[in-house]
Order: sequence, then structure tokens, then C-alpha cells
Amino acid sequence: MKLTFGIEDIAKSYRGMPVLAGCSARFDRPGVYCLTGPNGSGKSTLLRLCALLERPDSGRVRYLNSGHLLPADISLMRRITLVLSKVGLFRATVGGNVAYGLKVRGVPWRERKERVNRVLAQLGLSHKEKDPVFALSSGEAQRVGVARALVLMPEVLFLDEPTAFVDRESKGMIERTIMDMKEEGKSIVVLATHDRSQVKRLADRVFVMEDGKILET
Repeated sequence: MKLTFGIEDIAKSYRGMPVLAGCSARFDRPGVYCLTGPNGSGKSTLLRLCALLERPDSGRVRYLNSGHLLPADISLMRRITLVLSKVGLFRATVGGNVAYGLKVRGVPWRERKERVNRVLAQLGLSHKEKDPVFALSSGEAQRVGVARALVLMPEVLFLDEPTAFVDRESKGMIERTIMDMKEEGKSIVVLATHDRSQVKRLADRVFVMEDGKILET
């Protein structure tokens, strides 16, 4: 089964102020798609709409499974994940945070443990598994947020400025994780970033945004 999606003439306003206007794009194969542009250009809003957390005022987001249109229901929501630029973590251990989504979905304990161990190792957090999240640096906390998304094995992963507020080590590990997903070739990764060098390192395709519009693709 191949999950793809597209946006068609999306518009969104808040309190009468336009944030997005006439945005259209297709995300029709695995790889890394970068949304880039200055702060306030509409990148974060577009990600929330694509992740089905908000509805556009006009236009539509269409998810397709092997070419067939999918309803925006819980089964689709479980196939996509959004990581914010500043993640909100539960008052629990690192391992507890990462395992939470799997526990809610009824994944058996043994499989849950294996998947948590794998993503913690991938993001350099194995030694932090039993640590409370309040003891983490901002970079480590962001890596936990990414791990919490990765452990769900999403077919579409949205990342909103995931390295904007982190240290160099955390930035490198998050970028390496994105590259691993790119090389594996099974997921669509949509990365919002204003870091041009990051775009050059990671992107298969680039969408340039300004004033709520996609100017270049």
C-alpha cells in the first residue's frame, strides 16, 4: 500500500488575516520535501493543515492509498505524524514518552520494547531511557520528540523546524535520521525549515514559500 497526498488551492485565515492563499503541491513519492522561506511565510500553518489537525477555509488536502482517495478518519491519522519545533513531553521518563503512542495503539510489550530501543539508539538516547524528561537539555528533548514520532513508523512524517532550537550534536543526529529515512525510501518526509544549508543537504524537492504562497517548486 502506497500513501501519497496533495494539496489543492489551499487558503487559510485567522481572525480575518490571510495566512495561506492558493497553495497547491503534490507529494507523490517517498523522499524529503522541504518547505522553506522566511518566518511567517505560512510553513507551520501548511504543515498543520496537511497533518489534518486543522481544516482549510477553502481548497482541500487529498490523501491517496495506491491511487484511491482516503477519508480523513482515525485510520489515516495513525499513518501520519507531526513533530513541532518545540515538542511537548509528558511528565515521565524518556522511554515512557517514546513508548506511549505504541501503548495506546495496543502494541504488545515485547515489540514495543524492541521498537523503543531501536529509535533511542538511532537518536543517541539509549543511555537516557530511564531519565525524567525534565532533566534533558532542549536538544535532547527535541530528539525525544522525533523518536516518539519515528517509533510509530509513520508513512508521512511532518517536521516543523525540528533543529531550530537545538545544539550541534542534536541537529546532526536529527539530520542523520532524516537521511536514513530518505535512503530507506519508504516514507514521505515534509520538512519545514528556513536553514538553506539544511535544505541543500536533505531535500529531494523544495517548495519556496513567501507571504502564504508557494512561489517555486
